[in-house]
Amino acid sequence: MALLAPSEGVYPLARVGYDFPMAKKRETSGRVRTLAENRKARHDFHIEEKLEAGISLLGSEVKSIREGKASLRDGFARVKGGEVFLENVHIAPYSHGGSFNHPPLRERKLLLRREEIRRLEGKVAEKGYTLVPLSLYLNDRGKIKVELGLARGKAKADRRREIMERESRRDLERALKESRGSISRE
Repeated sequence: MALLAPSEGVYPLARVGYDFPMAKKRETSGRVRTLAENRKARHDFHIEEKLEAGISLLGSEVKSIREGKASLRDGFARVKGGEVFLENVHIAPYSHGGSFNHPPLRERKLLLRREEIRRLEGKVAEKGYTLVPLSLYLNDRGKIKVELGLARGKAKADRRREIMERESRRDLERALKESRGSISRE
């Protein structure tokens, strides 16, 4: 092996025959930490499709979200001029922001691919569909992402039926537990 001068662009350890290992590829697990969740959306809507979107935030918004001061409760997303905006999502002003704070209910741009935006625009144009934020979370790279749901509103009867099914499942589980308990006591 010929020795080359460092000025020729060769890393010094390469002269001694050191083999450089490749960086290991990370397995993307997706979510690391959920920062805010919209449980009301799962109650009021049938979620037909879920997708992940980036979100354009100011620095004080990021810090406030990391403190857990975000509410997705009445939020929705709207397609305007080929872009998707998250509206009516409350992010409280950052506690140490001072005069550099953000308005809590401002419109925030969502980062999606052009094909996804076109497809969503077509779906939302259909009667009854809306885009609802389901959760704000931190991904494995430390970026804040929004989980959007393409949703259709539930009728009151649907909600009642869902509650009845949930209660009957609980009663059945309770009865099974009681029957198992009486067997083990004997």
